[in-house]
Amino acid sequence: MTKKYHIHTFGCQMNVHDSEKVAGILSEAGYGQADSMNDADVIVLNTCSIRDKAEQKFYSELGRLVTVKKDNPNLKIAVAGCIAQQRGEGLFKRFPYVDIIFGPDNINNFQTWIMNGKQDIGQVTKKAALDFNPEYHLKHLPVKRAGKLKAWVSIMYGCDNFCAYCVVPFTRGRERSRSGKDIFNEISALAGQGFREVTLLGQNVNSYGRNLPENMDFPDLLKMIHDIEGLKRIRFVTSHPRDLSEKLISTMKDLPKLCRHIHLPVQSGSDRILNLMNRGYCLEEYKYKTDMLKSAMPDIAITTDIITGFPGETEEDHQCTISTLADIGYDGIFAFKYSRRPGTKALDLPDHVDEKIKARRLSEILTIQEGITYSKNRLLEGKVFDVLVEGVSETDCDKLTGRTGSNKIVNFYGSQNDIGRSLDVKISEAKLHSLVGEKVGNMSCNYL
Repeated sequence: MTKKYHIHTFGCQMNVHDSEKVAGILSEAGYGQADSMNDADVIVLNTCSIRDKAEQKFYSELGRLVTVKKDNPNLKIAVAGCIAQQRGEGLFKRFPYVDIIFGPDNINNFQTWIMNGKQDIGQVTKKAALDFNPEYHLKHLPVKRAGKLKAWVSIMYGCDNFCAYCVVPFTRGRERSRSGKDIFNEISALAGQGFREVTLLGQNVNSYGRNLPENMDFPDLLKMIHDIEGLKRIRFVTSHPRDLSEKLISTMKDLPKLCRHIHLPVQSGSDRILNLMNRGYCLEEYKYKTDMLKSAMPDIAITTDIITGFPGETEEDHQCTISTLADIGYDGIFAFKYSRRPGTKALDLPDHVDEKIKARRLSEILTIQEGITYSKNRLLEGKVFDVLVEGVSETDCDKLTGRTGSNKIVNFYGSQNDIGRSLDVKISEAKLHSLVGEKVGNMSCNYL
């Protein structure tokens, strides 16, 4: 009987893609995907520690596995990702029913353990791999993709920025870029398999290439992969504002496959707080770069991250952030309360903000942004967009859903044959988190 696995992923796109690699390793070893945790022979919890909330969700999930393990003593439980890296072998002591621990840089070790165990994870007991691997970016691991239309592609690993609130340099190591040739070959293979959109992943894609022997930066990489036959769209996350160059803006303008969307985390609208965060830019510089983006591409959608209640943040600082929302006019934001993270410099800063104040400020930010987002969506009514159709809508099973190049979700009536195609869709109604549209004319291209 085929053994089965279950993977629970916490956190960001990078973790989602890491989970695809873990799934690829298990699939290659002959494991099938379980319908639920109760049916699994191995459960992998791929963790995130960027915020305390994500960490607490992991602990809650891990706690529920006590019963599952009792019912199935042969079950293997693996903890992967940033919490594994951060908490280390202490997880064995706190949770003795955990069998395997490996950090983001050690997914290849997980593969080795399975292969050494004759492709049976059941042979692996109390293994931990937590050393940073300076050559991890050179590894070629199997990947089991979550879909057939869109794919994640890591172009670099780690981070050198050391923002005061962030654990990433301590959990994923220092910055390392993959070679342009490896990235090109991976995306070419994906296009050949029918994937039509790729999202390039990195903690700071704008600094891609700094440690490469080849003379290549991020705009050069974009130009190289743009010509891959069959590839429809290119997206990327995340861009650090400090390293957003005029060359990249010009490249985005000139290459039609590059989507008109950029995620550019501002984090705060206060220069004083940005300095405490060690972000490396001031608001005037940030605003100058967003103005350049809008001037080059008037239809570009800009989204951002905001941390509210950072240590020392005053009401005046908070109001600066609120003013920034209206000044920039973001299409959407991801906003969070500041979260204490072990090992970060922000822990030692004075004047930590009360939780109730943080919650109130976050609520104000989200409410104001909702109005801005809805107003921007209303401006799209009556316009026609190229929509890459992804599947059936989650909110209405009678409709299809897809995204515009600017990453707006569009729901509309269509047929199953439309899935995977690029269609012209006219926006008939704007909603807060999505758009309603109608197909117009003939389909632009047939991609599947």
